[in-house]
Amino acid sequence: MTTIGNGGLPRPQWRSGYGFLLAAIGSAVGLGNIWRFPYVAYKNGGGAFLIPYVVALITAGIPILMLEFALGHKKVASSPKAFRKIEPKWEWLGWWSVTFVMFGIVIYYNVVIGWCLNYLFFSFTQCWGADPNDFFFNKYLGTSSGVWDLQGINPTIAMAVGGVWFVNWLITYRGIEEGIERAVRYMMPVLFLITVVIIIWSLFLEGAGLGIREYITPDWSKITQLDVWVSAYGQIFFSLSLGFGIMIAYASYLPRDTNIFRNSLIVAFTNSGYEVLAGFGVFSVLGYMSLQQQVPIQEVVTSGIGLAFVAYPKAISLLPFGQVFGVLFFFLLVIAGISSAISIIEAFTSAILDKFTISRRRILTIICTIGFCGSMLFTTRAGLFWLDIVDHFLNHYGLITVGILEAFVIGWLYRTEKLKRHIVSQLGLSGRRHKVFNYVILQMWKYCIKFITPVALGVAIITSIMQEFETPYEGYPVSGILILGVGWLLVTHIFAFGLSGLPWKDEPAREL
Repeated sequence: MTTIGNGGLPRPQWRSGYGFLLAAIGSAVGLGNIWRFPYVAYKNGGGAFLIPYVVALITAGIPILMLEFALGHKKVASSPKAFRKIEPKWEWLGWWSVTFVMFGIVIYYNVVIGWCLNYLFFSFTQCWGADPNDFFFNKYLGTSSGVWDLQGINPTIAMAVGGVWFVNWLITYRGIEEGIERAVRYMMPVLFLITVVIIIWSLFLEGAGLGIREYITPDWSKITQLDVWVSAYGQIFFSLSLGFGIMIAYASYLPRDTNIFRNSLIVAFTNSGYEVLAGFGVFSVLGYMSLQQQVPIQEVVTSGIGLAFVAYPKAISLLPFGQVFGVLFFFLLVIAGISSAISIIEAFTSAILDKFTISRRRILTIICTIGFCGSMLFTTRAGLFWLDIVDHFLNHYGLITVGILEAFVIGWLYRTEKLKRHIVSQLGLSGRRHKVFNYVILQMWKYCIKFITPVALGVAIITSIMQEFETPYEGYPVSGILILGVGWLLVTHIFAFGLSGLPWKDEPAREL
């Protein structure tokens, strides 16, 4: 099915609202939900962390998500085109978000999915042996001595990454209806089913209660700490794929009579509910490890790469039927990763197709080939260091900056009243219900966009910058931080300005 977008050109459309929701949720639910949130919650007050987390969800997560959905839906456009219609000089903002995500985040993200794919097969033999830490960092990654000690490409990782890029290309190549929507209709139910199986399995492990207590026991003293609130807003922002340009592109494929408000709530609460529940599975396994190894649980609790490729393989070796558990766990990570990766590729593809006369299949082949070549930089022996630095700067500074600017442009230049009217027009409400929704719910949304969200994200980015000046990130050399971190942001910024300066195939009419 297609709809006619601006310029009179046919635009793809989701077959159903269900397909759109699965795709949006698939974009939001990624590796960070499984291996990052549980640790962030544990470190920042356990059960008490849910208070700043829910506040952040209501005052920043849902408002920005609703903004991006409404913007893409109203303008029937990708991120660059949508901002071009508001004010031509802000087109670069739309290009910057999809550019550093496409030629930054997804490039190294697919490498991590490649690791997960390798470990899926490793789970059959548990070849990591008795020391998963040594296996992962020394034998598998072959980590070099530092950032600039590359030592060539790791062929095992390169082959897996090639497979991941091929799957990404195959899904997106077939378009919205036959590619992405059809894929997520299979992937997302399987993802949720495997998650439920793993959580239930984990809850019945000996020592699971010990881990869960560590996960949910509230430390109320942390509530007053600024870092905890910064972590809550950061987690919400990254987790919902905000600032990627994804949700703007996905919403542009929706039919006109779509309830933006309801869809925003469904995606936001499903994503948050998923990561909170995933934490029960994660900490149940860590509690089991603690009991089996007779060590305090604080010694086995870890996050991110350490959790997925060191702690969990160790647990798999200890578990009865550990092979099955390992295959399920790493298959879950592969699905979660791919569902997010294809959304990033689609956001950039949508922007290119909006602006230039080029076939979808051609541009996808080009960008996936470039993306694969870029990923090879992260398959070298120094790849882990590169990944860590680039990920830190793009996530902490790129995405948050985009979020602040989006709130500024919509809240102060374009005026939220225009998007408010669009959101209300899709609800079919009248009389008293219309007034209550318009003057209570959306009035709160308006003030969040104009004041609360930019202030909260501003505090987060200022806090991060202050920490950078106190000590270089993770002790990396200044050259690595400047070239890989700051440099990556600057290069994509310049590239975005370059793309915004090129002529449109059909100049978007400005809509004030």
